[in-house]
Amino acid sequence: MADKNNILYLFDRPTEPIFIGKGDDNVSFDVPTEYLIDRYKPLASDIQTRFPGGKTIPIIKLNNIPDLSIPLGLSRNAPFSLFNPSHSKMASKLIEILMNTKSYDELLSLSVYCRDRINPYMFTYALSVVLIHRPDTRNLRLPSHSEMFPSLYMNSSVFSRAREESAVVQAGSRSRREARKLPERNGAYCRQSRFEQHERSCLSTPIEIPHDYSANNLDSEHRVSYFREDIGINLHHWHWHLVYPFDGPLNIVNKDRRGELFFYMHQQIIARYNMERLSNNLNRVVRLTNWNEPIAEGYFPKLDNILANRVWSPRPANAVLTNISREVEQITFDIEDLVRWRDRLFNAIHSGFIINTAGQQVRLTENDGINILGNLIEASILSQNPNLYGSLHNNGHNAIAYIHDPDNRFLENYGVMGDSATAMRDPIFYRWHAYIDDIFQEFKSTIPSYTIQNLGFDSVNVQSIEVTATGLPRNEFATFWQQSDTELSRGLDFLPRGSVFARFTHLQHAPFNYKIVVENNGNQRVGTVRIFLAPKFDERGLPFLFREQRKLFVELDKFSVSLKRGRNEIVRRSVESSVTIPHEVTYRNQGSSRPAANTDAAATFNFCGCGWPQNMLIAKGSVDGFQCQLFVMVSNGENDQVPNAQGDAQVCDDASSYCGVLNSRYPDARSMGYPFDRLPRDGVVTLQQFLTPNMVTQDVRIRFNNRTVAPLQNATANRPATGTTQTTGNRRN
Repeated sequence: MADKNNILYLFDRPTEPIFIGKGDDNVSFDVPTEYLIDRYKPLASDIQTRFPGGKTIPIIKLNNIPDLSIPLGLSRNAPFSLFNPSHSKMASKLIEILMNTKSYDELLSLSVYCRDRINPYMFTYALSVVLIHRPDTRNLRLPSHSEMFPSLYMNSSVFSRAREESAVVQAGSRSRREARKLPERNGAYCRQSRFEQHERSCLSTPIEIPHDYSANNLDSEHRVSYFREDIGINLHHWHWHLVYPFDGPLNIVNKDRRGELFFYMHQQIIARYNMERLSNNLNRVVRLTNWNEPIAEGYFPKLDNILANRVWSPRPANAVLTNISREVEQITFDIEDLVRWRDRLFNAIHSGFIINTAGQQVRLTENDGINILGNLIEASILSQNPNLYGSLHNNGHNAIAYIHDPDNRFLENYGVMGDSATAMRDPIFYRWHAYIDDIFQEFKSTIPSYTIQNLGFDSVNVQSIEVTATGLPRNEFATFWQQSDTELSRGLDFLPRGSVFARFTHLQHAPFNYKIVVENNGNQRVGTVRIFLAPKFDERGLPFLFREQRKLFVELDKFSVSLKRGRNEIVRRSVESSVTIPHEVTYRNQGSSRPAANTDAAATFNFCGCGWPQNMLIAKGSVDGFQCQLFVMVSNGENDQVPNAQGDAQVCDDASSYCGVLNSRYPDARSMGYPFDRLPRDGVVTLQQFLTPNMVTQDVRIRFNNRTVAPLQNATANRPATGTTQTTGNRRN
């Protein structure tokens, strides 16, 4: 049986020809001459001698190559954006072609044929979607997107130093290693951390990414740049859209409650961002409502696209949205189109129905309305009338992405808002999505509020919740800065082999436990524990009223529990969150600890790779202790269960709250965000008035310590930071 991990070598150094050795072990593909592109065919006779590799992977020759004319419509060095309808259609066709191969060997062969012909960003996206969704490749470990395209995630100054590291330092390191006959492991000497820590540090010094490289604190928005520019959350956003593409074969796009999950995942991002802003003495994000006024926020990303040989265009302060006429990219629309689509969406919400393409009324029901709207607003292929309701979300991204050159007169490409891997870096992303969320909230205001009966759980009384962490006072979270390393070499094309690491600084929190006490006065039963966190005070220092606070509750965890009769003490660790994935999964390295193909250990890793990074679970807080309210509810598990749920939940529900479960229905029958997704019942003004006996709140503090913890060897970032700490005085307080 073929080693299915072989297809992962196609992600290595995306623009280098297929016949050049791939991976740490310099694997080469034995490619049929007909598979070479025209410029390389004259080299066919001496490729093996000019580009010798290690292990050789034989590639079968297909008798018939499918028609690739549609995906070949985008040139190799052109920028690729899923928000561009023509690019999205090209990628969708490529996904369909690859999905239709009858076997893994055919998939590998066709992928090899496509790799040097198709735009590398489109190819990587399409192949990633295919590997996640094909039954015969679902258990392969997809490499981190930041490994394949590091220039999307870190500032451009890193790469000149990376070239030096690879061409000079690493070359010298290899010579010294060979002279001393030191052993290699996976062909990557720098990764011998368990056995030769001192050698690794001598031979490969990580390139440190500056804390503050896109602006300084003269720009107030820069206070939260550590959140917006965090590698982990940008990887999350890219991976979520990989698992939930809005275009492609119907069986891939049409996942259970997809439109609702689009709403909820982005709503939670805005809630989390607002908590970050309040932690840094900033007002909550202001919705982008007036599309004719100048946009006060500018953004200068400091990113270079090293593969497409271009820089990411900045947006100066006070830029104004104008009509988009980009004939080359086939994107043409007016700002008035956005206004019309918006008005039609609001009309549909208040009339209680949409009009589908057949002219029929489709009711926006209490349970399904949010899902219908989600697909309309994002404009996925599940939209029931794209001609009438348009593409508000996607073309809003495009209008902002091309704001600096709306008619292509300066031949500038899109800004960071044009790519799901970079969009969250820009302050305007949050203003735009706050507006998109407002449309969803408008719908939520039209459906019935939860009654006490909807919220209660007979005979179940939640008595208390507390948070404990080693060395900390009760009900206090601790945050600080943590350094981590990420591999660059697989995205540094046409440079000598050898590991090159970048060291970046990110937010981290000390691990903690929840202790929940529940009194069950009935028979043994199943409950669903729902844990949320929200700020207690607004920008003025006044307690939040519930109508506003409910939109700021961030989901921290959700899990089932068996309740015995009487007193139940539930202890839950923060690293078990249903929202997050572990640090080492977010930044997983393609070549390290790769499980064998077709094993339980490898199963569904790609889908499980979707999730909020564990290190960003808790907001930064403040030195004095940012005051929040921790909320826990135990709801009736019988009412929460999803009938006829099937799939791989037992092996892939790590981050189900934001990412669902592979091959299964969403694992909670309640509305996403329950119980905070609707306006409160009459008479509820404060959180305390909202509570029923199966709920409780606890005042907590998030205390930030402005210190930086060095990377820990042979430990994950989810474990307690117990190393030498290094206090920095120039970071935001």
